[in-house]
Amino acid sequence: MDIKSLFTEENIQLILDQYRSFGPLPGIFITFLKSFVPPLPTIVIVGANAAAYGLWLGFLYSLIGIVSGCMTVYLIVRKISTHRMIQRWAQKPKVQKRMEWMRKNAFNYVFILSIFPVGPFAVINLAAALVLMPFRSFMIAIIFGKAIMVFMVSFIGYDIKQFIESPLKLLYVLIFALISWYVCRKVEAWITKPASIAGEESTSRSV
Repeated sequence: MDIKSLFTEENIQLILDQYRSFGPLPGIFITFLKSFVPPLPTIVIVGANAAAYGLWLGFLYSLIGIVSGCMTVYLIVRKISTHRMIQRWAQKPKVQKRMEWMRKNAFNYVFILSIFPVGPFAVINLAAALVLMPFRSFMIAIIFGKAIMVFMVSFIGYDIKQFIESPLKLLYVLIFALISWYVCRKVEAWITKPASIAGEESTSRSV
């Protein structure tokens, strides 16, 4: 509660104004901290960036900070995932069962939960790293998922009055999220395609 009371919209706005001479760094750093300090209010931080830097620059700086934080946590946990204590915990039957489900549904799990502005962000990154989710798949899911979330929060927060007056505009945001999910899956399937399959396709074309 102390952290939440410290990072109010007014306080964040004061911080961004006070360190405006540092350019985008304050906005990026505050959103970067979200991955390491879960209680930080994502909606308030992203909204403050949009108000301080404008819709598109605020969106860009928030996305860079949030994605960088997620990737950093993921890489740190991957590095220590072979530690004896973590491996002992991972061998428990209940944990094994949940991790097996996570391995099969890792991409959808990370992508869908990343869309929501409130949720267990730290748990998402930790779980993906512990089940050894491929780095490229995690990166794609995080970038696309967080991009949708940050854009929605920035877009609504930048001019919330228009959504109060015309709630149907939220439908456009939902359609955008669904299209992004479809495109994201296609990109993930193409990038993570096994090299052997790609080789066979290129050979068949040459023949």
